[in-house]
Amino acid sequence: MDVSIIIVNYNTRQLTLDCLASVYASKTSYQFEIIVVDNASRDDSVQAIQTMYPGVRMIANSDNTGFAVANNQGMDVASGRYMLLLNSDTVVQPDTLQTMISFMDRHPEMGASGCKVILPDGSLDKACKRGFPTPSASFYYAFGLSRLFPDLPKFNQYQLGHLSPDDEYPVDCLVGAFMLVRREAINQVGGLDETFFMYGEDIDWCYRIKEAGWGIYYYPRTYIVHYKGGSARRKPLKITYEFHRAMWVFHRKHYAKKYNLLMNSAVYMGISLKFTLSLVRSWLPLPSRSKKSTISTTHTRTENEVSSEVKS
Repeated sequence: MDVSIIIVNYNTRQLTLDCLASVYASKTSYQFEIIVVDNASRDDSVQAIQTMYPGVRMIANSDNTGFAVANNQGMDVASGRYMLLLNSDTVVQPDTLQTMISFMDRHPEMGASGCKVILPDGSLDKACKRGFPTPSASFYYAFGLSRLFPDLPKFNQYQLGHLSPDDEYPVDCLVGAFMLVRREAINQVGGLDETFFMYGEDIDWCYRIKEAGWGIYYYPRTYIVHYKGGSARRKPLKITYEFHRAMWVFHRKHYAKKYNLLMNSAVYMGISLKFTLSLVRSWLPLPSRSKKSTISTTHTRTENEVSSEVKS
């Protein structure tokens, strides 16, 4: 088996069915298996998936175990040379599997890679290529300096906005919506850290993979569409909490020992302030919209894109 595709489902029946349809429409010479881990959905997802796609291996949890635990469950029974973490609210292109697995086969030094990820309106999901959220990178991002100075690398350490999304290059971390990981790297560093319930586990995994000496690469020669937040809309308070808790867990795990008490206190206070502001915004009434946004599920690639493979 070349690749095991792990999809975590939580009350996203139709999105997951659409995702599966796109995977089965892949034009690839590689062998793949699909493992869906359902986190106690209440929308008949399990029955619908098993009926329409009987070849999918289903793990049905009785509780919502979270993203990290569920993916680890899938990887525990997977047999592929690669593991592909794929969000249920994504649609892959016919060439995505072929392009990305071929890239990894050509570059055995790479522990993980990710393709371009676009949103339904055609814009880039900026989480698909990131730097690590160091205190300085987080500060520049949180206080808008990255937007004020989009071309300066110093102020764009996190989202790497100064780098073209159409070029390929090494990055610190990818997004869990699409992350192709080599089995040997997983054997070395382990699976996702189950301390993270949702959010942050992808950054933590990439951090450990890089610490172990593997490369991580952004390879935009194919793309997926990400209908972001498919399962996150249903519990806004829980999601807001887990998003900010992940920041705290990641800093405590990887950076707290590298900084003094003053810096660590400033980081934790900043996270608390951001969490409070997010709660306040969520309680405020939303402004009325006169027009619904137009959603496009297509994205045009430039025909003459030329790959330079891994740059030295």
